[in-house]
Amino acid sequence: MKVETTASRRSFLKTAAVTTAAATAVPLSRSAHAAGDDTLRVGLVGCGGRGTGAAVNAMNADKGARLVALADVFPEKIPGTLGRLKSAKPDQVDVSDDHQFSGFDAYKRLIDTVDVVLLATPSHFHPIHLKAAVEADKHVFVEKPHGVDPVQVRMVRDACELAKQKSLSVVSGLCWRYHQGVQETIKRIHDGAIGDVHTVQETYMTGFSWHRNRSPEDTEMRYQLRNWYNFHWLSGDLPGLTLVHSMDKGSWVLGDVPPTCCWSMGGRQVRTDPKYGDVYDHHAIVFEYPSGVRMYSFVRQQTGCFDSVDDLVQGTKGRADVKRNRIEGENPWRYSGRAQNFYNAEHAALFGAIRKGEPINNGHYMVISTMLAVMARMSSYTGKKITWDKAMASDHGLAPERYAWDATPPTTPGPDGRYPIATPGVTTLS
Repeated sequence: MKVETTASRRSFLKTAAVTTAAATAVPLSRSAHAAGDDTLRVGLVGCGGRGTGAAVNAMNADKGARLVALADVFPEKIPGTLGRLKSAKPDQVDVSDDHQFSGFDAYKRLIDTVDVVLLATPSHFHPIHLKAAVEADKHVFVEKPHGVDPVQVRMVRDACELAKQKSLSVVSGLCWRYHQGVQETIKRIHDGAIGDVHTVQETYMTGFSWHRNRSPEDTEMRYQLRNWYNFHWLSGDLPGLTLVHSMDKGSWVLGDVPPTCCWSMGGRQVRTDPKYGDVYDHHAIVFEYPSGVRMYSFVRQQTGCFDSVDDLVQGTKGRADVKRNRIEGENPWRYSGRAQNFYNAEHAALFGAIRKGEPINNGHYMVISTMLAVMARMSSYTGKKITWDKAMASDHGLAPERYAWDATPPTTPGPDGRYPIATPGVTTLS
């Protein structure tokens, strides 16, 4: 499979690339063990379902990991999460009252108390919290996507580069990278099992997601955070929320190099009620690569329709079904080995790297795959073809002026209660 890059894209790769395992080992006494024993103190930021799962995965991965701190913007979420985690891992959970932090600055207070930080908040906050954790010399697991706009993608790029310089480990929640069957399938693609790759098709088409009704105590900021899937400044819309997993696999197949450009179409056809915020319910994106390869990506949340979550790669000698770990054509093959829980595996990689003093850093593909999702949304919203270079240099940002319950979110409803929806051909982005 041939991979070519333009000069500007080579410059990006030189700036953003982070080795999977840094050559410089970090002293074990610095990387952890602040308590002077084999304990790794772990803190969880984001006490939702994914965060609870990530904490269990971390403790599954390392018997010396101790969950000692929890943080969430909503204080009422902490007790239930703590109870579930104590029930699941009674010998590895010890969170005192003064290590339960809430509010928009909760992550800062948690970071000061731990060795390893798990980030599982609404997507908008991942880059902010990652930057703070790395600056404080902490190892980090951070859920996908790694940002919702170009400003945040650059923030992640810089944070991961700083982590590399500090010999800190950063592991991504793009979990398919740690699935053994997918690893072996993509290795065979890279080894030429299906010949030269010419087309990649990625789909993530499912039914509706959840929504929470507005409560009397909700400010607009509180309501949106409680329904963060439905607001693009918090979730990145469907390309960032779900499709990023699929596009990440496609990017991996293609060598994790940036595309030259993408063009897209999308809209809001079924989920039109104001309760669904300002996100679209479907997108179709084409990424063009300098080698001539194209990646076609489709995402939809419309109930009662054909569903598909698949990764198909077509080559000159056959076809690979990446998710199902099989190859058809001149070199038929199917993975028959045992695949461990990939959620546990990503944490095993993180904690193993810390224990060995051999840092792991997923920053390179974190940046590329997240930027694919950001580009896709930008193209869908504007109806324009967007180049990689223009997207990476864009000042388009989605942050509010401040983070507080009485602050104004980046998007607010009009007099009719409806949120403004991007209109292709009319909406413009910097």
